[in-house]
Amino acid sequence: MLTKLEKAEQRWGGSNKLIDQWLNHRRKLLIQYFMLAGLAPYSRDDKTLPTVDEVKQFCAQLVDYVSEGHFEVYNNVVSACEKHGAESHNTAQLLLPQISKSTDTALDFNDKYSEIADEKTLYQLDGDLSSLAQSMESRFELEDQLLEILHSRHSMTA
Repeated sequence: MLTKLEKAEQRWGGSNKLIDQWLNHRRKLLIQYFMLAGLAPYSRDDKTLPTVDEVKQFCAQLVDYVSEGHFEVYNNVVSACEKHGAESHNTAQLLLPQISKSTDTALDFNDKYSEIADEKTLYQLDGDLSSLAQSMESRFELEDQLLEILHSRHSMTA
């Protein structure tokens, strides 16, 4: 996922402040995910579970990321596509419901883990993180399709 992010940053970085901010937030989310999951290069030497606070911090970052997409970035992308052609607008409108599926997965994860009070729930974390990662990877691919539409067909300045 980080490699795909780096490609996205190389392809679209610097073309728009909002997109740069969004890709930066995606990077922060992915790093926090890798740290929480104990994946390289953030492996946990002692193989312990993350703390409840670490999980809650990740949940907050996750909700911030999906919210930013829905309430800030997508609206701007769709508006730009709307101004520059029906084909782009229609494509963007087809992608948004697909992206919403991953939003539901992210919010379900948040609901389960943002209010945990004990470590018992953390024993389910590995499986839930794996499911979340699959959903978010699909989301990132769909979001990148939106960015590609914007980049290849339109010039958007911020």
